[in-house]
Amino acid sequence: QVQLVESGGGVVQAGGSLRTSCVLSGRTFGDYVMGWFRQAPGKEREFVAGISRTGTGVNYVEGARGRFTISRDNAKKTVYLHMNNLTPTDTAVYYCAAGVTTYGSDPLQYAYWGQGTQVTVSS
Repeated sequence: QVQLVESGGGVVQAGGSLRTSCVLSGRTFGDYVMGWFRQAPGKEREFVAGISRTGTGVNYVEGARGRFTISRDNAKKTVYLHMNNLTPTDTAVYYCAAGVTTYGSDPLQYAYWGQGTQVTVSS
């Protein structure tokens, strides 16, 4: 049974940075592509970034490219989302997800989800 646990959320001022982490347990981490999604109040869950099994391939939503960086450490079974130059519009619950197909933007491509971590950006 795959379990995903996110951490690292919090409150940060606009222009600041934050790093969220997600640890996978129960299966071999390197067997999964990973993704980060977010959901703001009253909005649908949206894709932020995805990463291949080895970390050599990455994919970003347009608004995250250049500000956010997804990375993974297979030895630590952890995927990270480094977020820079945050704005209040980045405020959301951030979820990590694991899948076995591609690291694209479709949430249906991901079979396992964490419980989420809150990121709040104050103006």
